[in-house]
Amino acid sequence: MSNDAEAGPGLGDPASPGSGEFTATVIVNAPAAKVFAAFMNWEGQSEWIPFTRVRVVEGDGGEGSLVEAITAIGPAVLRDELQVVKVNAPYELRVVHCGTVLRGPGAMRCTAMSGDRTQIVLHEWFHLPAGAVGKIAWPVLWPGSKLGFTGALKRFARLVEQGRLP
Repeated sequence: MSNDAEAGPGLGDPASPGSGEFTATVIVNAPAAKVFAAFMNWEGQSEWIPFTRVRVVEGDGGEGSLVEAITAIGPAVLRDELQVVKVNAPYELRVVHCGTVLRGPGAMRCTAMSGDRTQIVLHEWFHLPAGAVGKIAWPVLWPGSKLGFTGALKRFARLVEQGRLP
């Protein structure tokens, strides 16, 4: 994990929740074990997270692994480093975003429902950069983040339902 000295100004311990919080939810017409396995296919996330390439940098993708997600839109590039801290298949995944910009814990939970359906809840608690400016900007940025992640999860659900994600 990156240490606090590498973080931007005002960013704290990445394992502790930041004040930028959002939740995205989707229901997938597939059993929890299949949904969870598809989510844990880190490289496969590149297929449903727009403009993003995901790869395992260290480890096997399970607990203790370091995963990198690079989002590029034109000349703008954002690098997200995630440490996988808990895998409780097929129910829960916990990560810590430990990069220099995106920092804070995140969790993905799968809840089995009747009819071989699964509810996914993705919850993130990011530290906000730039002190007061970050806190003022968050209400403007948050709807885009929530909509973006909800849209990505809906795409994920379609790909799983179509059998296009293992």
